Formats: sequence, structure tokens, C-alpha cells
Amino acid sequence: MIGCDSQLYWFTLDPLLTMKLHFLIAFCFIFSQSIFGQANDTHILSMKERAETIDRLLDDKVQNYLPSIMRREGIDMWVVMSREYNEDPVIKTLLPATWLAARRRTILIMFDQGAEKGIESIAVSRYDVGKSFKSAWNPEEEPDQWARVAQIIRERNPKKIAVNKSKHFGITDGVVATDLEEFTAALDKKDQGKIVSSEKVAIGWLETRTEAEMAIYPHIVRISHMIIAEAFSNKVITPGVTTTEDVVWWMREKVVELKLQTWFHPTVDVQRADPENFDHLRTFSKRPEPNVIMPGDLLHCDFGITYLRLNTDQQQHAYVLRPGETEMPAYLAVAFKNGNRLQDIFTGNFKEGRTGNEVLKMSREQAIAEGIKPSIYTHPIGYHGHASGTTLGMWDSQGGVPVTGDYPLHLNTAYSIELNAATFIKEWNKEIRIMLEEEAFFDKTGVWYIDGRQEKVILINK
Repeated sequence: MIGCDSQLYWFTLDPLLTMKLHFLIAFCFIFSQSIFGQANDTHILSMKERAETIDRLLDDKVQNYLPSIMRREGIDMWVVMSREYNEDPVIKTLLPATWLAARRRTILIMFDQGAEKGIESIAVSRYDVGKSFKSAWNPEEEPDQWARVAQIIRERNPKKIAVNKSKHFGITDGVVATDLEEFTAALDKKDQGKIVSSEKVAIGWLETRTEAEMAIYPHIVRISHMIIAEAFSNKVITPGVTTTEDVVWWMREKVVELKLQTWFHPTVDVQRADPENFDHLRTFSKRPEPNVIMPGDLLHCDFGITYLRLNTDQQQHAYVLRPGETEMPAYLAVAFKNGNRLQDIFTGNFKEGRTGNEVLKMSREQAIAEGIKPSIYTHPIGYHGHASGTTLGMWDSQGGVPVTGDYPLHLNTAYSIELNAATFIKEWNKEIRIMLEEEAFFDKTGVWYIDGRQEKVILINK
């Protein structure tokens, strides 16, 4: 009998083969227990292992994904340049793991040689820039780095020369004035006329998640989920004693303990049966005041980590049980269900080529028709927490977001599905918001949550 994907299969085997099969099954069981045990224990790679993983992912993406992105956008040469400690956000995603900054002036050139030869990735630098970019500059032969850049471009004669300029997408606007001026001045007149914005290529590079990245992303999101679960537990919270700020700083300490980083300072806040109403401005623009956590409180957190150059961004809820309670009150459960339903409506409207503003409008109209009061403010996620790509609403732009909201959805991209559903609680005589945020991946099958989503509020016993 063999177990495979929760199905059982029966075979008649000779004794020797049966013995070998039993050994194989036992080995696989031990191996799987080791691997999944590590995941459940938030196993973190060593720094050496992280570097090896990052470099492997980078080389795979440059060779196997960048060509199709450049061809999709009609760009045959992409030039990314930065000086040390003044790095373009994009170049940081192209540097090997052991390069914590650009060196002197680092110039990377990616040239599409066609379907047969693929991408030629060049470093106009004294050194190779990792495995992906081979050095093409010998200062002893040509002391002027810009002259060598111009020579490389002249030899390849690209149709377009894309640089990181963008009016509306900040992450893809990383070329600084001096670099652009000197780069342009070094080129021949005919090549100067070929300079264009790399905006869509840079966004494509940043937003596309590879198969190899998606093999590890669930583990990263799971680590983040597990930190939240521990933060919202009796290990951390003693009702009547622990404050929301205590939990925030416990999260920060936990991240450091795991040898990880957080890309923003977490928040923990409370909704309860008091006169204070939800305020978007306070929630998103001002830090909530520290509150002592009490029985009957509905807690909310906003938390994320950075690991292996990928980010998480999550919002979840917990309820502190009152004496005698074993479950959260039904009226809060209904409110939470509205939040999950809004997620379903929203992700159900994702379609390749549809703009963020179109998805926002469709989803809001559908939710309102179902009696849900929605607010949707979803963003791409990956190399950056608030990444470049399709913007699907902002908390203060529910009618649509100019330009970034008009950018179309592409397959194989990841998003923080961030939104809230408002529900009036008559028992509290006020409206509360169920604020949810989870990482999800959009591919040809639709939208799926990378490590699931919160479907039940975490319960904290007194």
C-alpha cells in the first residue's frame, strides 16, 4: 500500500521488492519529517545558505525570465547604473548576495541577443558581479568607464536603450541625475536618440515571481504567520497587564532572535466596546496609542518580514476571551466572515490584462450589492514590501488610482491582498473594521494564498 497525495494504491509485489519499498517509504518518511519539521519550527537558513539560495534564484531569473519580459516590452537593451551607497532600488535586486552595495560605480548591461542566444548580461566593472554578470571592462586598457560603456553599446547596436526613469513608479526611477548626464554625454549621437524609459521592463523584473521563488515563498510566509500566532498567544499576552506596544516590541525582538529583518515597524491595535470609532487616518498615518489588552478586546496586527530578498505583509485578528467564554461572540464572527467574503469577491475579479482600477470598481460594486461595506487597498509584493506593479486601490483613493491603478495585471505576480470590511455591531453600538492582509499569487489558475489565509480569529484565553 502506497500513500500518494492522500490517495492509497495497492500493488502485489515480490518479497525482495517489498522489503526495498518499505525501506524507501521509511527513508522518505524520515526525510519529509525532517524537512517539514524544520518548516514548522521556523527553520532559518545560515547566512551562507541564504547567499547560495539568493544567487541561484537571481541567475535563474536573469537567464530564464528576463528575456521574455524584455521582449514583451520591446526593449533589447537595459542599462542599470549606480554609485556606491546611492543604489538604484532595482540594482539591489540584481547584485549577488555578497554585494551589500554597489562598488564605486557599478554598471550592468542586459542585451537581448535573440531567441537562440538569449540575454547577454555584462558588468562594466573591474570585477564580475556575481555569477550572472561578467566583467567587460579592463581599466588598464580603457581608463574611462563611460567610454567602455559607449563602446559596448556601439558594438551591439541596440534598437532601444532603456534606463531606470519613471514619473509615476518610484522604485523604477532610480537613475540619478549625474549618472544619466554622464552616460548620455558618452554615447554617440545616434545612440543618445535611442534612450527610453525602462519603466515597464523594470516593473516586469520586479513583479514577476519565478517558479523557484514560489517554491520557497510559502515557507517565508509561514514563518511570518507563526510569529503572529505566537504573538497572539498567552505566551506573550497576559490580559490586564500586557499592552499593545509590548506585543509590538516582542515581535521586533522575535524577528531579531530568528536572525531575520522586518521592513516596517509592526502595529498592534484594539477594537472594543467603547465610544472610539475607526479612523483611517489614525490607522494608516499615525501610530495607535498603547493600550492595556483586556478580555473582550478584538486585536489586530500589521506585520511583515524580509527573508531571502522576499517580503511578507500580513494583518490578522485575535480575540481575548472573557471569563466563561469558549468562543468569540457570534456578532464578531459575522463581521469576520464579511472580511473573508470581501477577499473572495476581490480575488475572483483578477484577470490577466485587467487594470487595478477595473478590478477595484468591479469588486466594490459587487461587495456593496451584497451588503458589505468595502475598502480595498492592495499592492504588489516581492523584492519590496510595497512593490511596483498593479495598484488595486488605496485607502484614500477608493474611486481608483491614476496611472499605477491603470497598469494591467500580469500572470505570475504576487500581491498583499489588503482590505477591510466594515460591520455595524449593535452590541457595541459602533462600526468595526475587519482589516485583513495576506500574500497571494496570481497565475493562470487564478489567485491562491501563498500560505493560506486567516479564516478564524485567533482566541486568547484569560
